[in-house]
Amino acid sequence: MRLAKHKLYPALFVVLAVTLPAVAQQADSEEEGRLRFRFVGPKVGNRIASVTGIPGDPSTYYAGAASGGVWKSTDGGNRFVPVFDKQPAAAIGALAVAPSDPSVVWAGTGEAWVIRDSDVMGNGIYKSTDAGKTWANVGLQETGRVGRIIVHPTNPDIVFVCALGRATGPQPERGVFRTTDGGQHWERVLFTNENVG
Repeated sequence: MRLAKHKLYPALFVVLAVTLPAVAQQADSEEEGRLRFRFVGPKVGNRIASVTGIPGDPSTYYAGAASGGVWKSTDGGNRFVPVFDKQPAAAIGALAVAPSDPSVVWAGTGEAWVIRDSDVMGNGIYKSTDAGKTWANVGLQETGRVGRIIVHPTNPDIVFVCALGRATGPQPERGVFRTTDGGQHWERVLFTNENVG
């Protein structure tokens, strides 16, 4: 009887070696089917130029449209609502949420992607301190196109802005700008010349 058990173990090993990979492959196929990309909007926001979210909050997102303002979702992208419609600029090039205070949201206007001959200019940087309910223009009105905003990880008043400027000609108001007081004052900390965006 003892000898029969030992002969059974190799047979059991062969069965497991054949069936386990097949079961694992089936589980992988089922999982892969659930992880497909899907459109989450905003449906009327046109081309999205910038997206940002809140670290640790998988439900809240802001989307900046190239010519359709800022949109916000609080349900993981199932529904977006416009939160920037009262502002005079519609082209959004960059968005950022302060990591240390998610109620502070920064928006840079002007389409930064130069994909056609038109110059879709903005009118500077906007800041919201109430999670997008209200906005205030906090400067850099002449920069034209903002391509990136980076907020300090622990201080929402320290912000870097990368401004492309006018894409169709020379402009002195371009480069990298920094504020240390929440947008009250800006200092240009990187500038090559008026011909380099």
